[in-house]
Parts: sequence; structure tokens; C-alpha cells
Amino acid sequence: MSRPPGPGLRPFSIKTKLGTLVVVSVFITTGLLLVALRTETELRFITVFSVIASMLITQFVAHSLTAPLDEMTTVARAISHGDYTRRVRGAGRRDELGDLADTINRMADDLEAVDRHRKELVANVSHELRTPIAGLRAVLENVVDGVSAADPETMRTALKQTERLGRLVETLLDLSRLDNGVVPLKARRFEVWPYLSGVLKEANLVAAQRGLTSGSGTHTRKDVHLHLDVSPPELTAHADVERLHQVVANLIDNAVKHSPPHGRVTVRARRGAHPESLDLEVLDEGPGIPESEWHRVFERFNRGSASGGDGGTGLGLAIARWAVDLHGGRIGVAESSRGCRIQVTLPGSVPSQR
Repeated sequence: MSRPPGPGLRPFSIKTKLGTLVVVSVFITTGLLLVALRTETELRFITVFSVIASMLITQFVAHSLTAPLDEMTTVARAISHGDYTRRVRGAGRRDELGDLADTINRMADDLEAVDRHRKELVANVSHELRTPIAGLRAVLENVVDGVSAADPETMRTALKQTERLGRLVETLLDLSRLDNGVVPLKARRFEVWPYLSGVLKEANLVAAQRGLTSGSGTHTRKDVHLHLDVSPPELTAHADVERLHQVVANLIDNAVKHSPPHGRVTVRARRGAHPESLDLEVLDEGPGIPESEWHRVFERFNRGSASGGDGGTGLGLAIARWAVDLHGGRIGVAESSRGCRIQVTLPGSVPSQR
């Protein structure tokens, strides 16, 4: 744990050590002078002894100060060349060098995490793009080689792969816009029941049209029942309906994917603590999420240990989190006796855009 630097002198600060060095040197010189006066020793011998003693003490203190700086220079140079595994020893020192070592180590930890996430991002994006591209290429190669005819069924298969690729690219663009802060909120007052009812109907319609085609943000199973629970029925809220649609659609998509056959997914809406605020819950009857993974659920490309390779991109929940954050709200996994329960809280007033 880092220690905030305090003002003034600390018991083991560098200023204190240097001050102690000066005081000790003066005491040694004064003591030797007193000894010389009492023993009638020549002054030149006393001068030599005092100089040697002061140099030894100074060398000891200087080494304790410069050795950590040399190590920090070496570690900083390694970090600048992309080696984020090096750490500075002496972070537990109770002086300014200890604070500096702790800061460098924390910086190295952050850079190592960013570098790891960057590599994971490249690997995951490459994998997600490769799958639909490979499918589309196989279909087109069969048509060109005369193995398959360019009939409507073959073209429909190619179109599905193209749609999947387009959805992934659109998802990545959404994340890019959110990261850059170029997605303005267009919040307005709306009635919750008809709005959520339309989102659920759209999800069912898309599932019926696409059958078993996998995608992001739209569930594709038709054996899962979607249930809407809004109380009171005349409930209203204040939010950006387009961004809220992303939240609800992706949460439904995730809940349906992990539901058992003929399971039930419930979208529950209640009035929040503030005027026109909204509390949303999406509940499913699936295997649930281990509590140890709750903090990772909304990370990008995180499919979770229970995903079972469902073909999703792992970006839907990340987009839901960013959309909620834009509203200044909260989203997270909550305790549930069965399945998974995701809670969303939207404030009544939208924070100003920066």
C-alpha cells in the first residue's frame, strides 16, 4: 500500500538523514578536538582522523541513497524498452526513495496490465473476425469452384456471415466511440412499460427471423420465454432510449444464451430513489455466475467460465456497462437464489457531458 508523502521532516526522510550526517560529523570533529587538547596530540593528526571518519560516514549514507536510484534507473530503462516485469526493491523504505520505488512499481503494474489487455484485444478481435470471414470465404470459394450453385440458400448463408461480421464491426465502433467520449446522450422522459415491451418484442422477432444464427446483442433461441414486470404500470423514467436499448438488448441476449431449455428470462423495472430514476433487473434461470467472477463480467471479450463457447463476442456486457456509465448509473451482478441477476440503476438526471 502506498504512503502519501507528508509535509515537513519525517523520522527517516532524506532531509533527516542528511541533517543527521552533518550533526554527527560536527560531533566527531568536536570530540577529536577536545581529545587533542587534553592529550596534547598534534592538530594535524586530529584533522586527518576527523576527515577520514566523516568520509566513511558520508560514503555509507551516500551509498544508501544512490544505490536505490541506480536500481530505479535500471528498472525505468527496462520499462521504456517494453519489459514490464521488472520491479524496484526497497518499496518498504520509510523515506522519499521508498515512495518513489512504490510509485514506479505501481506504474509498472499498470503498464503491464495495459500491455496484457492490448495483446488480448488484438488476439480476441483477430479470432472473432476470422470466424465469419472464414465462413464467408468458404461459401464464395464453393460458388466460384462450381461446388455450390449461387442459389438463394447459398447466398442466404453468405449473407448471415456478412451480417455477423457487420455486427462485430459495429460493436467495436460503439466501444471506440464510447472510449473517445463522442457519444452524446439524448435523454428524454419516456414510459417504461411500452418501451421495454417493444424491446422484448423486437428481440423475439429477430430470433424468429435469424433462427439459430449467432450474433451480438440479439438473442437467437426461441425456446426461452421473455417476461416483463413493470410496477407501477404507468412508470416513467428519464434516459437516452437508444443507449438504454443497447443495455437491455445485450442483457437479454446474455441471459437467453445461458438459460436452460424452455427457461424464463424476466425483465423487471421499478421506480428508483430519485425522481424519474429507474431500477432495472434482468433475471435468468441459468447456472449463474460464481461470485469470484462478478468483477470480471463486464470486461471486454470476457465470456466467463460458464459460457461454453456460445459464439458470442464477449463485448455485449462491456457495451451495457459503458452505456450505463454514460448515464452516471450503476450496473452489477446481484445475489440470486437461482440463475443470474443483473441490476441496473439509472439516475433521474443525466450528468453533463465533458
